[in-house]
Amino acid sequence: MSDRHPGRKVPVILDTDIGIDVDDTWALALLLKSPELELKLLTTCTGDTRYRARLAARMLQVAGRSDVPVGIGIPLDGQRRPQEAWAAGFHLGRYAGTVHEDGVGAMVETIMSSPQPVTLIAIGPTPNVAAALARQPQIARRCRYVGMQGNLRPGDKGGDKVVAEYNVVKYPHSCQAVFAAPWEMTITPLDTCGRVRLHGGKFAAVRDSGDPLARAVIENYRLWTDEPRRETESSILFDTVAVYLAFAEDLLVMEDLPVRVTDEGFTVIEQGARRIRCATDWKDLPAFEDLLVRRLTT
Repeated sequence: MSDRHPGRKVPVILDTDIGIDVDDTWALALLLKSPELELKLLTTCTGDTRYRARLAARMLQVAGRSDVPVGIGIPLDGQRRPQEAWAAGFHLGRYAGTVHEDGVGAMVETIMSSPQPVTLIAIGPTPNVAAALARQPQIARRCRYVGMQGNLRPGDKGGDKVVAEYNVVKYPHSCQAVFAAPWEMTITPLDTCGRVRLHGGKFAAVRDSGDPLARAVIENYRLWTDEPRRETESSILFDTVAVYLAFAEDLLVMEDLPVRVTDEGFTVIEQGARRIRCATDWKDLPAFEDLLVRRLTT
């Protein structure tokens, strides 16, 4: 299913575990700064999903986007809250927009009621998405899936082995359900997204920007880590690549590969498996970094 047209905004849902790794915060900022995309719903997944919702809602309010509903996803386990201080004192009752207690239900309703096919961008573990599929399997016929999941080939960050990537291995059975669903599916595995980090002048441009959303990103980054590098370079910005793939592929090498999720949480290329569109290498990583900086600072 594909219904993307030049000049038409792509309606998207973002399912995010914002508030653990700060790359989700960068990804949300990029999405809000991308004119090709129209965020229809943000849902929070895994861990303390109410904490995540507060963090996301405050980001949306900073961006002037309190028109975006926030859905609280399934809370599954306790995790640390490194960006808690940024949302301290910000209660969901203060959010000017709509808050859905049933984030999975809001996801299903948003997809099923949309006059255009929706792109679901999943940048965390996938229990919310699997639950939405179980509740209403027809969402796969009305939705395109773009995810940050997996590791397909050796070589990520210089290693000689593939790894069981966090968003998959955290809940592999939910990821199996997502990978088996009959939707148009694109992923950025660690092979590509694991190489995105801003250094030098590129990072300084975001760090020193007066843009309110860029300032919010940097404030969260400083809370997330106390390492000295936080003033000279970003952490790895995995999830920003999934946002980019929601509207373009030009800067990446794309392959249609048969991919299976194992019970141990590995994503393996295996004959006979469901074929998925995979970003397996970069054509121009510096150009992507430039796009990211330009969008976050203007």
